[in-house]
Amino acid sequence: MNFSQKQREYLECAVRRWNIKTGATRSGKTYLDYFIIPKRIRSLAGKDGLIVLIGNTRGTLQRNIIEPLRSVWGDVLVGDIRSDGTVRLFGETAHCIGADKADQADRLRGCSVKYCYGDEIVTWNENVFNMLKSRLDKSYSIFDGTCNPDAPGHWFKKFLSSDADIFHQHYTIDDNPFLDETVRDAIKKEYFGTVFYDRYVNGLWVAAEGCVYPLFADDPARFTVTSPPPIRYAVMGVDFGGTRSAHSFTLIGATQGFENLVVLDEFYHNNITDGRLSPAQLESAFISFLRRAKSQYRIYEVFCDSAEQTLIEGLTVAIRRSGIRVDIRNAQKRPIHERIAFFNSLISHDRFRILSHCVHTRNAMCDAVYSSNSVSARDERLDDGTVNIDSLDSMEYAAESMFPAFTLGRSNR
Repeated sequence: MNFSQKQREYLECAVRRWNIKTGATRSGKTYLDYFIIPKRIRSLAGKDGLIVLIGNTRGTLQRNIIEPLRSVWGDVLVGDIRSDGTVRLFGETAHCIGADKADQADRLRGCSVKYCYGDEIVTWNENVFNMLKSRLDKSYSIFDGTCNPDAPGHWFKKFLSSDADIFHQHYTIDDNPFLDETVRDAIKKEYFGTVFYDRYVNGLWVAAEGCVYPLFADDPARFTVTSPPPIRYAVMGVDFGGTRSAHSFTLIGATQGFENLVVLDEFYHNNITDGRLSPAQLESAFISFLRRAKSQYRIYEVFCDSAEQTLIEGLTVAIRRSGIRVDIRNAQKRPIHERIAFFNSLISHDRFRILSHCVHTRNAMCDAVYSSNSVSARDERLDDGTVNIDSLDSMEYAAESMFPAFTLGRSNR
């Protein structure tokens, strides 16, 4: 098996308590772990302690780690995550834990861990990581982990700068000699002009400052069209407004082959300036918008803010009464920085368009800025009532289901 210079260095030198690779996307960080994980598990076979895999969720562990492991080693050596959260790996039982919520730390309480693998560490709740520190309680306990960098104030960056027993490697995208040159160039182009270029190409821990969508804000006319290109199918997103925010519906569409994403239509009602809508009025506006969308495009799904289950139930009943055939689903609500990175990638690669009448969405993208709240180590858009976040949320809720399709075919190595 051929490895890059960086990967060979890790194989030789990663013998500390904490062994961590951070840096650019597609730089070869995670690919190496499909060989590190079996090596660690076999070397610790028969010794006391648990084997633990931790990721943002069990689903991301299955996608990022388990399935690629199986493609390399086969389903005899690599099983599936079972209902009890365990998986058989190389003759041993491993415990899989999602770390996105603080209460997941309880899954580690009382455990003794001999080996832990960590995926997407910066997406974990800090409480889970702090609990893990005390669970690696054997003289031979060892941790391997990877992540893309985040803001410089992130708690994990502070850990990397501590005096803990750490072997730390930094990767740039150019550290992967096996990445196809056209893919490398495409990724650099997609992130050019955004904070994510330094993070996902150069692998740096940099702050997100200023405009959220700088290339769009600099020249919105470049991405604005008066009529839509041929649309394969459309998806609708719904964000419900509270006392000091707005109700927003956004319709987006994908062109053939998921070449372009297009914002097709919008509804925006500000509860402060326009007065609050009753549930019946909201349902009426929703059905009118949906009828208009169905008359022009193939639309099968609507993704709603999952925090408002009562309002979602009202929309579901209204759809049933109207006879419109469409599925109502809860929005995935991925982390804000993932949603921002997705749209900045499309914008940088000239794959994003917005119809000219969608003025609220266009203005929201131009006005969106990062929060200057230094207390937060995460990337956050300013959301103090002075900018329209609601149109961005509904647009993103609609788009999340298309994220994999728009990125399909990228090399994971």
